[in-house]
Amino acid sequence: MKLERTRNATRNVVFDGTLEMANLLFPFIIRSVMLHCLGTEYLGLNGLFKSLLTFLNLAELGVGSAMVYSMYKPIAEDDTGAICALLRLYRTLYRIIGLVIGAAGLLLIPILPNLIKGDVPAGMNLYVLYLMNLGNTVVTYWLFAYKSSLLQAHQRRDVISKVSLAVRITEYTLKILILVFARNYYLYLAVQLLCQIAVNVLTAVYASRMYPRYVPEGNLPKEKRLDIFRRVRDLFTSKLSATVFDSADTLVISAFMGLTVLAVYQNYYFVITALRIMLVVLLNACMAGVGNKMVMESREANYRDLEKISLLFSWVLGVSSSVLLCVFQPFMNIWMGEENMLPIGQVLCFVVYYYSMGANKLVNMFKDAAGIWRIDRWRPLTAALVNLGLNLATVRWLGLYGVLLSSVVSIVVIQIPWLFRNLFREVFPRERMGRYIRLFCGMTAVALVSCMASWFACRLFTLDVWPALILNAAVSFLVPNLFYFAVYGRNPVFRESLSQLKRSFLPGNRKAQDTDAPAREGGTEE
Repeated sequence: MKLERTRNATRNVVFDGTLEMANLLFPFIIRSVMLHCLGTEYLGLNGLFKSLLTFLNLAELGVGSAMVYSMYKPIAEDDTGAICALLRLYRTLYRIIGLVIGAAGLLLIPILPNLIKGDVPAGMNLYVLYLMNLGNTVVTYWLFAYKSSLLQAHQRRDVISKVSLAVRITEYTLKILILVFARNYYLYLAVQLLCQIAVNVLTAVYASRMYPRYVPEGNLPKEKRLDIFRRVRDLFTSKLSATVFDSADTLVISAFMGLTVLAVYQNYYFVITALRIMLVVLLNACMAGVGNKMVMESREANYRDLEKISLLFSWVLGVSSSVLLCVFQPFMNIWMGEENMLPIGQVLCFVVYYYSMGANKLVNMFKDAAGIWRIDRWRPLTAALVNLGLNLATVRWLGLYGVLLSSVVSIVVIQIPWLFRNLFREVFPRERMGRYIRLFCGMTAVALVSCMASWFACRLFTLDVWPALILNAAVSFLVPNLFYFAVYGRNPVFRESLSQLKRSFLPGNRKAQDTDAPAREGGTEE
């Protein structure tokens, strides 16, 4: 089966983007309402539970990614029997994972008080709150979670996004009403649990309607099962690394600095997470198409895609980093007040952290699409241990600087260089590695210079907070775009990337592209 990659990627960007905009706007409002209605400690407590449950989700081991990857080839070959057998295996594994997470979560109950420096909010039962959050995580695995893999592997994430959008808007609206009128955190968590159940059930219904011939039945050959289990094993280290980056920092801050400091940190982290999610939307829209192409086209053709996607992605990453640097403080002043702001030095660390994460996400997308988890298994594990060790070693005397810089060092010094080596050993032509490193360093240099230019341009003006926010946003958006077009405007790869992007979003051009698709190499859409 040849996927309509351009059409599907465009559709995924639109609906994933709409969902993520809702997932950014409403939680932003909810954090503001929670701060004013319940207090800073509730924000910190909310973040702590989220981080704890992310650690428990290590039990998932990367099963979802491995199963979606395993479906690319049978979908391309229209092998219905293999897809049905994969679904059955996926369902069984997720039921086991739900049990493991539930049991592990119960074992953590005795140590909960040790993870918080200070007291929990008055009138709140820490254990009841934790169990409600744990239940929300467990049901995601028990209720038809395996069905979403069909939509992802067919590059139809837009269906998942539509379901999630409808349910999440309802959930966020109810949460805001509860915070304003009831001010009841228990009821707040109950709504969260019910809406998660609704997302799982509705997604399963749509997947069954769209792909009725795929039902969980049959058995995979032993060798195929062993291959999947090997991929899951190798994916675990990647998942461990992501968990450490997303959760260990939070746990260290909570244990050593308290819930109030954690809440301020997470206000800033919320902003960079919002931007990072938008980057992930772009990459996820390409994921299934890239994975499908990996099994159908040559290394050289896939390397050309790497260059094109990298140039476009670095453009978005550089512009967003510039805007983040220049509007972070005015925005936080308006949103949370001057008393909840960090020093400018820590803000700079946040921006560097954001850029590093984005660059790492880019190269990781190609690793996941190619499925080279085995050869890559030690890289994320090493980075995770370095990050955690540096966190614990520096938090007492550097505070938040130590936490942020530990993550940056582990990404820039370990993750990215090591991943380059693995990609060009297994996926892309080895002789192209030097060329890509030069391209990557050049993109980083352009981002650095454009961010510095934007920063100094914004500092030429002394304005009140609202005018400063508007002016800084305009300047920090315009300057890096000018830089990128000046440097890459005549680059043939960049120009080809822009032309392809234009064809993706303009209906007339896309139709022409789809009509011409069989004539191109491999007979598939770019």
